Amino acid sequence: MGVMIAFLMINSAMYPPPEAAPQPAPSPTEAAPAERAPSEMSALEQVLSDQTPGESFPLEDTQNLGRPVPIDAAPLLPPIPIQTDLIRVLLSNAGGNIISFQLLDHDDGGNPVEMILPGTAGSDAFAIAFGSRDDVISGRVRPETTNFYVRQPLGNNNVVEFYQHYRTASGTEFTLTKRYEFIPGEYIFELRIDLDGRSIPSTRAFDFNGAAYTLLFSPQIGPYFTNLDGRYEFRHYLTYQNERMRTESVNDRNPLVIGNMPTWASISGKYFSLIALFERIPHARNYEITFAAHPEQGLPNSSRLLISHPAQLTSQITDSYLFYIGPKSQEVLNTYERGVNHFNLRDTGFGDIAETRGFLAPLENILKWFLVLFHNMIPNYGIAIILLTLLVKVVMFPLTRKSSESTLRMQTFAPKIKELQEKYKDNKQKLNQEMAELYKKEGYNPIAGCLPMLLQMPIFFAMFNLFNNHFDLRGAMFIPGWITDLSRPEYIVEFDGFALPILGWTALRLLPFIYVGSQLIYGKVTQTPEQRGNNQMKLMLYALPIIFFFILYDMPSGLLVYWIMSNVLTLVQQVLINKYIIKRKPASEGTSQGASPVIAPKKKNKK
Repeated sequence: MGVMIAFLMINSAMYPPPEAAPQPAPSPTEAAPAERAPSEMSALEQVLSDQTPGESFPLEDTQNLGRPVPIDAAPLLPPIPIQTDLIRVLLSNAGGNIISFQLLDHDDGGNPVEMILPGTAGSDAFAIAFGSRDDVISGRVRPETTNFYVRQPLGNNNVVEFYQHYRTASGTEFTLTKRYEFIPGEYIFELRIDLDGRSIPSTRAFDFNGAAYTLLFSPQIGPYFTNLDGRYEFRHYLTYQNERMRTESVNDRNPLVIGNMPTWASISGKYFSLIALFERIPHARNYEITFAAHPEQGLPNSSRLLISHPAQLTSQITDSYLFYIGPKSQEVLNTYERGVNHFNLRDTGFGDIAETRGFLAPLENILKWFLVLFHNMIPNYGIAIILLTLLVKVVMFPLTRKSSESTLRMQTFAPKIKELQEKYKDNKQKLNQEMAELYKKEGYNPIAGCLPMLLQMPIFFAMFNLFNNHFDLRGAMFIPGWITDLSRPEYIVEFDGFALPILGWTALRLLPFIYVGSQLIYGKVTQTPEQRGNNQMKLMLYALPIIFFFILYDMPSGLLVYWIMSNVLTLVQQVLINKYIIKRKPASEGTSQGASPVIAPKKKNKK
């Protein structure tokens, strides 16, 4: 126990959690469009219509990779806002990229969740690079940052097109167009990429070092979130093919190239996901999907998705991608399984992303079902957790009763056990044999007393996974002003920019102390007379709660609410069992099958 406590302290001191890279505040030019009234959109349309070509762009292909260069540069415009009922997006005509993607229905520190985290070179989500994935990852070819021309076709404020004219190394020309379409009520948007070389002189082949282009999402999906140990959690990389989802192993040294083109590829965080769906790309079999996680200054880790279109001998290429950027909510993702969406998508396998995995998945799903049921009855997840704990205790009650009866029966022949231990203290084999005979004669099963505790451990681990990963618990409030997010640790005092030495605590939390108190009271009340005189049992009684105090200190508050209520309900159960069941049990029942009688205490004669 001392080693465990020392290990926790030393680990916290030697490996403190990294500081979160602060998200930059939006500049006035970025913040203002988000607050625009719809009546002001005509001003934006006027700015777009007044675009005039700039001077000839002086870039050259210094890398000798056959990379095309822009013919001229458009003026740099303020970020272009798009807002629906679910999302707020900012697009830049520098490269025609998305620089901000906020989820309006989900909060992160008082602001909408930001799904695009900027790196040192800024955000380049959905950028285009003329080169292969090796060129892009190695840095030989950078994503296009040329200022594109912008138009909004048919006055549709949810559609934006970026276009730019390029000249190849051989002197031919083509036009690159990126068209974004956002749909109200959807977390999926469409990105259409068009390379049109039917100009004069026309481009008849798109082959830039083995690829027509590479589309990339980088450097990281948001929002910031941490593991329960305080370290940043790496995102998961998922692919879906042949109705089966696969978790890909990606490290920060070597990119992972997916050999067979999947139905979709995803970078998935703790509560939110990015999914690239390739359903609408004809003949996408030869496309190359790459995951990369090489580090970048300013981010604890990066997660990149690259889609490389193979080189093609043609004068025109048109690709239509669908991207989901939104919550890992089972309810939301299942809309793309049933066809209840604008794109009529069904049986996509999106729902698998939010599914529970592991050998405890069936138990966790059962607990989740009842948790949601209780929340539908009383819309407070804290109360739902208490009701779920009560349900678990009711289901476990027969075993708890059996365990209590077994413990009490153990006390009736404890003197015989002590006598055997004294008699055969120098012959352990004979002692074990005589103990087994005694248990058989008394009809006692020593495992019966431990069974409820053993069965509670899988439930505890299933609860841990449920409280740590269930999307609906994110931001779920139990007690206003105290337990405001059941998926995170609570606190009564937060240390502003300060952590306690060795322990690394950044806040003073109340639930861990309540847990220790409930655990000590529970152990004290349920101790048998023999255990009270046993020094080893005293050590277990006081040391284990202290060890778990440190282990549970930064755990989700929902887990501590469950364990505290479990202790309280178990204590109540024990009192009821002792008072109304065991002590009133007829002595004749205790003597059946050769068992020692359980005698209720005699009442004093009041006369």
